Amino acid sequence: MTAAAHALADTRILTGRSLKHILRSPDTIITTAITPIALLLLFVFVLGGAIDTGSGGSYIAYMLPGILLITIASGIAYTAYRLFMDKQGGVFERLRSMPIARSSVLWAHVLTSVVANLASVAVVLAVALLLGFRSGAGIGAWLAVAGILALFTLALTWVAVIAGLTAGSVEGASAFSYPLIFLPFISSAFVPTQSMPGPVAWFAEHQPVTAIVDTIRALLSRQSVGGDIWVALAWMVGVLVLAWIGAAAVQRRAAR
Repeated sequence: MTAAAHALADTRILTGRSLKHILRSPDTIITTAITPIALLLLFVFVLGGAIDTGSGGSYIAYMLPGILLITIASGIAYTAYRLFMDKQGGVFERLRSMPIARSSVLWAHVLTSVVANLASVAVVLAVALLLGFRSGAGIGAWLAVAGILALFTLALTWVAVIAGLTAGSVEGASAFSYPLIFLPFISSAFVPTQSMPGPVAWFAEHQPVTAIVDTIRALLSRQSVGGDIWVALAWMVGVLVLAWIGAAAVQRRAAR
């Protein structure tokens, strides 16, 4: 068996182990979805009627992409938590004593995060449909949205891996996600950036969440995505590569 095939086999086995933990405690997915659903209800039934986005469509369609990103940002904290608990429980040391590819340990947590977070996104999306969200987007557009959300999850999960490996406490392992959860609020996720004060509007316009939100919104409303999709992909791929390199370096240092 080649080294690549060996690593893939190890990743598959360890991913199955992590997924079993998720299936045994589905409350993780439910807990991840609670805050975004609460925000969805708040903005739709309390604040949404007072917000004019100028888009001409329903407000729930305007703000749903931002809610989906908040769902993912909330969920990745559990990846950092699970990694920290494995590190504290000596799981990494036991695995290092076995003939297991080193990269498979981290990839198992990352792939589990992608599956669990997309399940949470599906729950939030189902609630949005019950609240009246509708989209005329075709299968291709929905697949593109799913791909963007999966790439967003993948990129942030590798950031969570660094936090889980370097944290000194459970609180520290998950605290990194708080700024990520609030980042959509300073973007075009809930109101147009033009309605914000000058410096805030500049930051909101040029931070990554705005390009990602605008791309998803355009796909779901059957509009042209323009150059936003390339900006969004550049941000996500850049974060993914840098975080993956950083996580691998932290893992090597911990092994030494």
